[in-house]
Amino acid sequence: MVDKVKILTAEEIRRALMRMAHEVIERNRGIDNVVFVGIITRGVFLARRLAEFVGMIEGKKPPVGELDVGPYRDDEKRCNEDRTRINFSIDEKTVLLVDDVLFTGRTVRAALDALSDRGRPQCVQLAVLVDRGHRELPIRPDFVGKNLPTSKNRERVNVNLKEIDGEDAVYIIHLEE
Repeated sequence: MVDKVKILTAEEIRRALMRMAHEVIERNRGIDNVVFVGIITRGVFLARRLAEFVGMIEGKKPPVGELDVGPYRDDEKRCNEDRTRINFSIDEKTVLLVDDVLFTGRTVRAALDALSDRGRPQCVQLAVLVDRGHRELPIRPDFVGKNLPTSKNRERVNVNLKEIDGEDAVYIIHLEE
């Protein structure tokens, strides 16, 4: 038996992203030098939404790219096909890297490697919808929708987005021992 509990509703996700948009603008004193890069798959949709909110606030939307970290993974079977789509320069830009869940930090490490192959950003900031802790690498997000302490081995966090799953919600799944 698996216990599944909704942690964030669609409205709570919307509010978290709106708050994060304000924080991004404030931290960077605007968005003139900021580009958004979402980690494939769910990070891309969250980056697009975050960019929309920033655009509503600032009157202009930052560019959004898609980053495939599969070829750069060290903890899973590597994928040779690179589906990255970044149609703008990241050189001397502030790159806002966006993902759904931050856990061990290995995905972010792979993303940093992938970004370095594509240019030299002025700095990289990290935005995540959910930070569940349990880092294996010294990585800390700059912007967080929700901190959600979890058990390392007995719980999993699932982010559902309407673009993929038909609904917006974040679930914590308690696994059997």
